[in-house]
Amino acid sequence: MFTKKIENYSDKVDFSVKSIEKGHHKVLFHGIPMIRCPFDYVIYQMLIWEVKPDLIIEIGTNRGGSAYYYATILDALGHGTIHTIDIIEMEKDQRIIDHPRIKLFTEGFEQYDIEEAKKFSKILVIDDGSHTYEDVKKSLDKFNDLVNLNSYFIVEDGIIDKLGMSKDYQGGPNKAIKEFLKKNKSFEIDLKWTNFFGENATFNTNGYLKKVK
Repeated sequence: MFTKKIENYSDKVDFSVKSIEKGHHKVLFHGIPMIRCPFDYVIYQMLIWEVKPDLIIEIGTNRGGSAYYYATILDALGHGTIHTIDIIEMEKDQRIIDHPRIKLFTEGFEQYDIEEAKKFSKILVIDDGSHTYEDVKKSLDKFNDLVNLNSYFIVEDGIIDKLGMSKDYQGGPNKAIKEFLKKNKSFEIDLKWTNFFGENATFNTNGYLKKVK
């Protein structure tokens, strides 16, 4: 373990956004596919520990690895529930189905009943859905009012811009974020997290939106 900052770097490490993107599809948590950039993998546990949410709303369950990861953090905190939402039912590990903190919703975020969240006092929202401009815009509009002061609405995978894929997603998450922040002054991009490992060194570029008022 390094105890001092390294001032001179003589060795180059050969990796790129594309190599990280390729590797992140192989990420597992306790053997369950999680599909997470290693930078965000680390950031999430710090952010969740700091916010201590009563409810995490996750859009985009996939195989459930992320929901299970969040659940283990909430287990350590001793409280909290996860509502994980998808529209495509994929095979899930039995541990996800049985976990008392995880509740699965399978009719898509547009069909999610906001009343399900009203009994919780501190809510964190994570959009890891389709990443299309239209869907991200809709999720921001639908869920932003649920986010409490000093909690977050995290929009995932703005990295598609750097991967040259934004046209495939109607402009993608960053287009939706930019428009949302222009009209909603209650949120701002939290550079503490987007720049934690370097300027926008995250797959959620510009995506850690903090409720500030």
